[in-house]
Amino acid sequence: MLIFDAHLDLAWNALDWNRNLLRPVSEIRKREIELGLIGKGRGEGTVSFPELRRGGVGLFIATLLARLLRPGLTPALQRYEHMEAAYAAAHGQMAYYRALEQKGVLRWIKDAASLDAHVRAWNANPQHEPLGLLLSMEGADPVLSPEQVEEWFQAGLRIIGPAHYGVSPYAHGTGTEGGLFPLGPALLQEMQRVGMILDVTHLSDQCFDEALDIYGGPVLASHHNCRALVPHQRQLTDEQIKRLIQRDAVIGTALDAWMLAPGWVRGQTRPEEVGVKLETMVNHIDHVCQLAGNARHAAIGTDLDGGFGREQSPYDLDTIADLQRLPELLRRRGYDDEAIAGILHGNWLRFFRQALPQN
Repeated sequence: MLIFDAHLDLAWNALDWNRNLLRPVSEIRKREIELGLIGKGRGEGTVSFPELRRGGVGLFIATLLARLLRPGLTPALQRYEHMEAAYAAAHGQMAYYRALEQKGVLRWIKDAASLDAHVRAWNANPQHEPLGLLLSMEGADPVLSPEQVEEWFQAGLRIIGPAHYGVSPYAHGTGTEGGLFPLGPALLQEMQRVGMILDVTHLSDQCFDEALDIYGGPVLASHHNCRALVPHQRQLTDEQIKRLIQRDAVIGTALDAWMLAPGWVRGQTRPEEVGVKLETMVNHIDHVCQLAGNARHAAIGTDLDGGFGREQSPYDLDTIADLQRLPELLRRRGYDDEAIAGILHGNWLRFFRQALPQN
């Protein structure tokens, strides 16, 4: 079954982690071990283009991730002293996707018509069609001013999440408290004007509320889990989920293990110690569905290899190709074929058919 994954930091892995994503995951792991690369996620990766194809992940949102330096954050999440450097780095990541598009590995989807054309082609010949890419920016640090949103849109960007961990020039993000900064409302207004989609992932609680009050365009939560199941500000409260449902948003469930089960201690806990497996992901999917009263708003946004690997993923997942086990796990929970297809790809397709440009 076709899978649509709403969050993969592919260019960041390729450029910052120097991974050749054209190779099998097993070779990438072996290479990092041979080079003596150490640290979180090294030799433990789960994502590459061959694994995406093997797992039927024929559509995904890939990111531009170029963070400014902020006090108290791990260096793995940031590196640039000024916005101009972040701007340049994000364009470098965009050039990576463009090179793979020219090579025939990727198909860059920018409007509703190209989305539908890709789905038809993929379903007819999934072994030979390019992988479908929609482009998002995680943290708006590379956007030099609100007026520059249109430039990014013309370059092929379709989604912006205003903040990541810590703060951005526009908003408070994960691990912080506070609202939009002075340029935040102008950023959101310009996004709405040009047709840029808002991703509320990583926004602080106050920014979440303020952003939804200001921005009237299409909204998604690309990789978010449920605070009722795992208490942490990084997760969505039931009230936030209900507000997203009212906006006809879709919420992608993430596979970062600390977001799946409570009691995780970063750098110490192993997934098998707290029973984090693929089925744990279904708990969060099901919670969204129960709040909605249907399966229209739950989907997948794995965040696999978003700075971690197998050591911080479900213990029964080796690579992203194991997502193909989800249909059976959902079926065991009582979901029918229509609901399963919606969760794996249909809900994102419906959302983007409405949210992307129509020509």
